[in-house]
Amino acid sequence: VQLQASGGGLVQTGGSLTLSCAASGGTFSNYRMGWFRQAPGKEREFVARISWSGGSTVYADSVKGRFTISRDNAKNTMYLQMNGLKPEDTAVYFCAGSRTYYGGDGDRYEYWGQGTLVTVSS
Repeated sequence: VQLQASGGGLVQTGGSLTLSCAASGGTFSNYRMGWFRQAPGKEREFVARISWSGGSTVYADSVKGRFTISRDNAKNTMYLQMNGLKPEDTAVYFCAGSRTYYGGDGDRYEYWGQGTLVTVSS
């Protein structure tokens, strides 16, 4: 499956953005999906993940209550609604997929999108 993330941009503190991850070349509903991010000079970190059906979601503590992950299998797309953005949310956001793994270890996801930059100004 090929993944393409989009929707990043520049937003002020407290603002909102919705990221999208469009999948092609595979049966999207077969994949567990996740969002990760990498800030300048920092390691990649887990943000959120969602089960194949969307019935299970898990969030990093740093985004819990502010971000919402969702998916529309009919549209082959996953979303990340980000509210209450903070400067520390500034990063390149990546979507990732796995046929078998449902966890927070990015190294175990087989498929990755190219990333979309989110910049939160203070």
